[in-house]
Amino acid sequence: MRRTHSTALAALILTFTTTGTAHAATDPALDKVLRQLDAASATFKSAEADLQVDFYEKVVRETTHQYGTIYFKKAGSGTEMGTILFTGADKKTVQKYLHFADGKGDMYDAIAKKDTAFSGGQNKARSESFLTLGFGGSGKDLEKAWTIKLVGTDTIAGVATTELDLTPKDPSVAETFTHIQVWFDPARSVSMKQVYFTPEGDTRTSFYTNIRTNAPVDTKKYAKR
Repeated sequence: MRRTHSTALAALILTFTTTGTAHAATDPALDKVLRQLDAASATFKSAEADLQVDFYEKVVRETTHQYGTIYFKKAGSGTEMGTILFTGADKKTVQKYLHFADGKGDMYDAIAKKDTAFSGGQNKARSESFLTLGFGGSGKDLEKAWTIKLVGTDTIAGVATTELDLTPKDPSVAETFTHIQVWFDPARSVSMKQVYFTPEGDTRTSFYTNIRTNAPVDTKKYAKR
């Protein structure tokens, strides 16, 4: 059954689990990147970006695309996230709204006029850890939940990034995604690109462009209507 970015994201929030304790990275180069994320996370307030998601389904050998905008905002001790998904690249017609804060989420299908609520579970830290995976999270956050491998460096849209490969420490998370590749801009604690790999051989690739950090976010435009 074909999954959209919005439903996949909701499923991730529901299943994501933070386990283990933080350990210092044994690779000096990796440790440097993680400490950069620590420093950037301490001053992170918000991020807003344009979003493109390519979902490849191995069974049908087909790639579908979704386009939207997304924001992440520190809210008290947690993180608030909102997404607008459009029916096409022209971003003229809204398809879905997705909002998540304080352990609770809401997905509204603007085409079907259907509202679906979901919960991140009893452990708020689980959902928070996923939300901050690429935006505002610290190196310590990553070390708690993932086995981290430094892949290398790359330049995306003129920005110097560090590619990390993340393998979930929790077996239940691995049942959904075997590993995730993230291209971080560690100086801002944001990601430019993320690729999620499923056990079935599917991939979900998210591209974040026109990223604005620590600027006021007009959350009203993300409200369902």
